[in-house]
Amino acid sequence: MCGITGWVAFDRDLTVEGPVLDAMTATQLCRGPDAGGVHLERHAALGHRRLAVIDIEGGTQPMTVEHDGRVLAALTYSGEVYNHRELRAELEAAGHRFRTRSDTEVVLHAYLEWGERLAERLNGMFAFAVWDTRTEELLLVRDRMGVKPLYYHPTRHGVVFGSEAKAVLAHPSVRPVVDLDGLREMFAVTKSPGRTIYRGVAEVRPGHVVRIRREGVSVRRYWALEAREHTHDLDATVTTVRALLDDIVHRQLEADVPLCSLLSGGLDSSAVTALAARALRAAGAGPVRSFAVDFTGQSEHFRADEVRSTPDGPFAQLLARHVGADHSVIELDAGALTDPAERAAVLRARDVPGGFGDMDVSLLLLFRGVRRHSTVALSGESADELFGGYRWFHDPRMVAAEDFPWAGALSQLAGAGAGPREQLLDPGLVAKLDVHEYRRARYREALAEVPHLPAADPLERRMREISYLNLTRFVCILLDRKDRMSMANGLEVRVPFCDHRLVQYVFNTPWWMKTFDGREKSLLRAAVKDLLPEEVAQRPKAPYPVVQDPHYPALLRAELAALADEGTAPVLGLLDRRALTDALAPDTDPQSVRLGVDLALDLNTWLTEYRVELEL
Repeated sequence: MCGITGWVAFDRDLTVEGPVLDAMTATQLCRGPDAGGVHLERHAALGHRRLAVIDIEGGTQPMTVEHDGRVLAALTYSGEVYNHRELRAELEAAGHRFRTRSDTEVVLHAYLEWGERLAERLNGMFAFAVWDTRTEELLLVRDRMGVKPLYYHPTRHGVVFGSEAKAVLAHPSVRPVVDLDGLREMFAVTKSPGRTIYRGVAEVRPGHVVRIRREGVSVRRYWALEAREHTHDLDATVTTVRALLDDIVHRQLEADVPLCSLLSGGLDSSAVTALAARALRAAGAGPVRSFAVDFTGQSEHFRADEVRSTPDGPFAQLLARHVGADHSVIELDAGALTDPAERAAVLRARDVPGGFGDMDVSLLLLFRGVRRHSTVALSGESADELFGGYRWFHDPRMVAAEDFPWAGALSQLAGAGAGPREQLLDPGLVAKLDVHEYRRARYREALAEVPHLPAADPLERRMREISYLNLTRFVCILLDRKDRMSMANGLEVRVPFCDHRLVQYVFNTPWWMKTFDGREKSLLRAAVKDLLPEEVAQRPKAPYPVVQDPHYPALLRAELAALADEGTAPVLGLLDRRALTDALAPDTDPQSVRLGVDLALDLNTWLTEYRVELEL
């Protein structure tokens, strides 16, 4: 996994613009701590930071292919292609010759053989840029589910691009301007495909190719969820899901560096860990290494609520013993979670404020601990979106709502008593933003995309819509969060449940099969039940944990109080003074303003460090 960036300009000589490219590439250092490189041509400059995972010695980038001493194409690439061995064999049969074992070189030769149609042939998570020196055009390609990020800013004579917005913002011609629509996107709790909060900065949509020529920019979709008739019965469907999972996990275990799994004790991470343990044993490779996060005093402070009925720790330990995993727990305390330096590190990783509070900080610190032992980790992300794990798949009111069904769930994730995230914002700004209407407009756009089968009954039709919304809008939020927190530590996280073959198959599986035993994720549970202890297999869905130590919200509130006393913090111009005074009052429960305080602190760091130009 790596960080990529670059600049194409048809109106100037970029061979003299090395310092600009170096500055852009330097922003991606955390994504690629092992090596870096640049490739400069007259109209194209490519930068790369490398996290070495496969072919440590041979995978140096940017990578080029030459013929008779002339560069044909140059590639800067981030990701993993899990079918690179099959593609290599096919390309060798077509006459291509390779000098490394890396999947990077396979992607480069695949471009020479198939052009932009190479995207359809790749199985994996990836974001890359190919500069074709023969035609002087740039190709930006992103994987089908959007696991790996890729941003770009069209210019008058070309484009600036990067794995993260910060790489684009490092270019001297790009200003960090955020207008009302940018703030709306920030607060809407949905990730609108192609949109970012920064004016003029776009995101390559999942499953899309962007081509930049002298004539301008063109976009092509190469993959999307399709409506297909499901012809398997229940037994055959369970068998097919299991066969796909076996193949996917086996492919994703390839690495020339230490590998582990992330284990919460829930069904998703337990399934991935158990499948990995089984495959490693079959290969004689020893036990799987697994990691979990926990909080100091969590057993004493834990309180069951409507979304978390049990703590994770005992279930993770049970699964680890069951599969013989080498399991470690990374324990965090309230001091670490409220450390301003760590919170600032989260903001710098995400490039935007207002994420998930302590859930972001704890994930960053978990991955920092994991990185001391492993370079690659397998995760259970997107199983809930795929198999119907969330509450909003099963609550009739949430299913029927004419809005993204998760829209009101953030305060529930923060724990009992947490108020809304926007509670400290100036009411005039809130009214001006009208985030609800913005989100409704994005909701209508998403519904218009949903592929339907003819003559589907109303429930099946609606559940297809809910699944589509989760797989194209909500999961992108979580994938982006996981990518940023992991790559901030130089850790590659792989997500087996995002394999497009599995996603397409399960998307078209009838809703009754996904809930055939009256539970959430019935299909996944049936496919892996032979690998899991009964207690883990039957455990109800529990979201990522939050710290329940009362010191956490109290420490955050004290930090905001200090900013308010100073009186010069830029965020104060966005806040409601009366709401701020009430939130800081001694008799106010810190938990009730937890999300509002979190957001205010993040906004202040963002406004300060990114020198944001608000145009409201």
